[in-house]
Formats: sequence, C-alpha cells, structure tokens
Amino acid sequence: MKRTTLILPIIVVLLFVASSSVFIVDEREKALVLQFGQVKSVKQDPGLYFKVPFIQEVVKYDDRILSLDTQPMEITPLDDRRLVVDAFARWRIADVVKFRKAVGSGGERLAESRLERILNAATREVLGSVSSNTILSADRVALMNRIRDNAIKEANALGVEVIDVRIKRADLPEQNLDATFQRMRAEREREAADEVARGEEAAQKVRAQADRTVVELVSESQKKSDIIRGEADAKRNAIFAEAYGLDPEFFAFYRSLTAYEKGLKGDNTTMVIDPDSEFFDYLKSDRAR
Repeated sequence: MKRTTLILPIIVVLLFVASSSVFIVDEREKALVLQFGQVKSVKQDPGLYFKVPFIQEVVKYDDRILSLDTQPMEITPLDDRRLVVDAFARWRIADVVKFRKAVGSGGERLAESRLERILNAATREVLGSVSSNTILSADRVALMNRIRDNAIKEANALGVEVIDVRIKRADLPEQNLDATFQRMRAEREREAADEVARGEEAAQKVRAQADRTVVELVSESQKKSDIIRGEADAKRNAIFAEAYGLDPEFFAFYRSLTAYEKGLKGDNTTMVIDPDSEFFDYLKSDRAR
C-alpha cells in the first residue's frame, strides 16, 4: 500500500514532465525554442518535437499570409489638395529569429503596430510626390507598387515580408466636399455656357449661310424664269407675226374673238359702245370691214 502511494505521485510527475517536454508544430505555424530568452532552435516543419522542460519554452508564430488595415490618414499631394487615404497590406513572417529579436515578446500585435507606421510613412512619401488626379485615377497600380517596394525595405528589419499593398479609398475630407462640389459645379456651368455660346455662334453662321443661299437661289431662279419667259414671249410674238403675215384676216378674227372673251366675262358685263363699232364686226358678219 505504501509502495502504491509513492509510485502514483512519481508517475504523475513523470507524465507532467513528459508532457512539458513535448510540443507540436502545426503546418500553419513556425516555432522558436527559447532558453532563458535566447533562441536555441527554429522549428519550421510541422511535426512532434521535444524540449527541455522548465528550462526551455516554445513560442509559436503564424506562418500564414496576414492582413493589416491601416487607419485612414490625410495626405497632401503636389497640388495641395488634401485627401483621406485608407490602405491595407498583406504580409507574413519571413524570418522568425529576426522577428523575435525585433518585436520581443510583443509578438504579432507589436509587429502590426510598427508595420502600420512603416506603411503610413511609405504612403505619405509616394502619394505626396504626385498630383491628386494621379491618385484618384483608376490606373494607380504603379503608385501601390512603389509603396509596397518602400515598405519591403523598411519591414525587412522586422523579419517581415510585405507581399502586397492596396489603396482601398482616396477621398476628399468632409469639410472640403461642399467647397469642391461648388467649384466643380461652377466649372461645369462655365463649360456649358461656353458650349452654348459656341453652338449659338455656329447656328447663326449656318442660318446666315442658308439665308444667303436662299437669296442666291431665288435670284438665279427668277433670272432664269425671266429669261425663259422673255424667250417664250418672243417666240409667241414671232409666231403671231408670222401668222399675221400669212393670213391677216384670220389674225384679225382671232384677235376679235380674244377681245370678246376678255370683254364679255362675268354675269354683269355692261358695255357702252356704238353698235356700228368695229368691235362688233364679227358678231354681224364673218368678215371684217
């Protein structure tokens, strides 16, 4: 009975020591074995490992790609047009030994804080060297790549690899939105007024040209019609003259009939004339005097 009483505590102690000397590294992790704060070994492959209990400790770090969202910050581009920029980064721990020496026991939280300061400084440096139109344009990949490259150099001292940097938002500050909107509206109204003025000027030119063309066409048509009418009258007179030369009596008869037609029109025609007048010659006889 006494022996059993002694063996049980020993077994418990042995099990505790054994469990304290074994640790598992997941495929998503990297581990450091520390002895009195100093790095003794690095465990980067997944598996089961051993350490000296009570003397050595194990610190594990995430080996996956992590994300970092920076706080919105105001920047001033070359044209002094302030913008509020919000960015995010993708990063991972590349060198766990250097990472441990850089952040100590602060771990990933401290690393994110320092990395955010690095990203903010790189963002201010790059975006401050270009105009706001370049920042607000859709094609700003080159700017993000410059920010990433600058951040990579600084983050290397932390044992961190910056994989990518993206600008999520680049907007005007709230206090500047109304003034900017009014300025844009005034600019658009001025452009619209200029377009209307240019359109009215062009319309006046078109109308003037059309009016001149109408006058020219009408004048030319009137001229041609007068010429044609004159030529027709000349031909008609020539035909009459020729007809008169061939048969003067028939010509006189024709003229009398025409005079009757024109003079006796209407329902209330009244003529005061001598019945023996030459006008009635062909009404009394088929021959003239």
